Amino acid sequence: MPVPSTALENLLTRLADIHNLDQSTALLEWDQLVMMPPKGAEARAKQLSTLAKLSHELHVARETQDLLAAAEAEKPGDEDHKAMLRVARRNLDKAIKVPTSLVVALKETTALAHEVWAKARTDNNYPAFAPWLEKLLHLKRQYAAAIDPRKPIYDVLHDDYEEGMTTATLDPLFATLKNETIPFVAAIQEHADRVSEEPLTRDYDPALQQKFAIDILRACGLPFDRARLDTSVHPFCTNFSPNDVRITTRYEKNWLPGALFGVMHEMGHAFYELNINPAYEHTPLSGGVSLGVHESQSRLWENLVGRSRGFWNRFYPHLQQTFHAQLAATPLDTFYKSINRVKPSFIRVEADEVTYNLHIILRYEMEQELLTQKLSVQDAPQRWNEKMRQSLGITPPTDREGILQDVHWSGGGIGYFPTYSLGNILAAQLFQSAKKDLPSLMPDIQSANFAPLYSWLKTHVHHHGRKYPPAQLIPLATGQPLTTEPYLHYLKTKFSEIYEL
Repeated sequence: MPVPSTALENLLTRLADIHNLDQSTALLEWDQLVMMPPKGAEARAKQLSTLAKLSHELHVARETQDLLAAAEAEKPGDEDHKAMLRVARRNLDKAIKVPTSLVVALKETTALAHEVWAKARTDNNYPAFAPWLEKLLHLKRQYAAAIDPRKPIYDVLHDDYEEGMTTATLDPLFATLKNETIPFVAAIQEHADRVSEEPLTRDYDPALQQKFAIDILRACGLPFDRARLDTSVHPFCTNFSPNDVRITTRYEKNWLPGALFGVMHEMGHAFYELNINPAYEHTPLSGGVSLGVHESQSRLWENLVGRSRGFWNRFYPHLQQTFHAQLAATPLDTFYKSINRVKPSFIRVEADEVTYNLHIILRYEMEQELLTQKLSVQDAPQRWNEKMRQSLGITPPTDREGILQDVHWSGGGIGYFPTYSLGNILAAQLFQSAKKDLPSLMPDIQSANFAPLYSWLKTHVHHHGRKYPPAQLIPLATGQPLTTEPYLHYLKTKFSEIYEL
C-alpha cells in the first residue's frame, strides 16, 4: 500500500514501534497464561508494567502528537489512509488523558491478580481474590474518570471494547433478550426429558479429545504454519502478527463439549486475525474492529456451524471412530440433540445457546453495581447467587462455580462481557446474509466444504480490520444495522424443532 506523504509515513513508523511493544506485551501475557510457572508472576508483573510504561510514553509523547497533527493537515490520501488517521486520533485522544502511572498500575495489578484468581478458583477461596478485585475496580474507576468524568463509568469502559455502544443501547437490547429467553427456556424445560446430556459425560480421554479437535481445526481450514493450539485455565485467542495466532482450550475428562466447542470458538477468533488485510499490519487498522464483531466470528463457527446437524452428518462417524466404546451405540440424532441440550448451568463457557445470554446479562448488571459501589466486593458472591436464582433458577454450590469462574475481572476486563451477547446477535445476522449470498452453504457444510463461508467472512468482515467502525461495518456486511430478529428467529426455529415445541 503506497504511503502518499512523509508525514503519514513517519507517523506510521512511530505507531509501528508502539504496536510492536504492545505485541511483545501480549506475548508475555500469553506465556503467563500458558507456560509460566506460578511463582514467576511477580517478575512478570514488573516486565509487563515496564513495557506498558514504554508504550504509553511513546504513544502520548509530543512527537507522536505532532506527527499525527501533521498527517491530518496534509491533503487526504485514499480511504485506508483516512481510516488510519481516524483510528489513530481516537486512540491518541484516549491515551493522552490517562496518566502513565495509572497505565503501569493497571498492568502490574492485573498480572498479579491473575495468579491470585487462578489459585482462588482452584481452592474455591473468594476472600483471597476479593482484595484484588477491589483494587482493580478502583483503578478502572480512575481510568474512566480520566477518559471522561461526565459519562457513566460503564459507557467509558465498554467503549474500549465496542466503539460507540452505550448502556442506553445495551439496556433495551438486553431487556429484549431477557424477555424472549426466560419464557422460551421455561417452555423447553417442560419437554426436558426429550434430550439427554448423558452421552457427553462419559469417559473421554483428553489426549484423544485433543487429537480430534486438531482434526476439526485442519478440516475447517486453520493453517498450523500460522497458528497453534495450547492448554490454559481459561480458553482464549491472541495473536502477535497475522502469521502468529495462538488459541487455547481446556480438557475435561467427563465433559466432551467443553474442549470441542471451545476449540471451534477460538478458531473463529483466529480466522478473523489471520485474514485481515496484510497491508494493515503494524498500522492502526490491524486487528479486529471490536470484541462484539470478534465474538460474532467465534459464535458463528462454534454454534451455527459446529452445533448444526449438517456438520455432524459429516464428522460424527469420525468422532465415533475416535471414541468407539463411548459412542458406537449412540445414534447421530441422539448426539446432535445432546450437544444442543438446553439446561440452566452454572458455568458460562458450558452454557447452551438459549441460556447463554442470561449469564452475560447477570455479569453486565453486576459490573455496573460494583463500579458504582451500589454493591460491595464483599457481598458480590451472594448477589451473584441471587441473580443466578432469579434468571436461571439455580444456585452455584461453590464460588468456584459462581463468581470465580471467569478470568476477565482478574485481567481488568470490566465492561467486556456485553460483547459476548453482541457477538451472538451478529453471528446470526451474518450467517443469514451468507446463506442469501451462498445458496449451497448448508450442503457445503455437510460435505465439509468450508471454503465458501470462510471466503465470504473474509470478504465481508475479516479483510477490513479496523477500517470501518462497527456501526458502519455491520450494515456493509449484512445490509442492515445490528438487529436481534435473525438471532431470535434462529434460536426459536432450531430449539422448537429439537424439543418438539
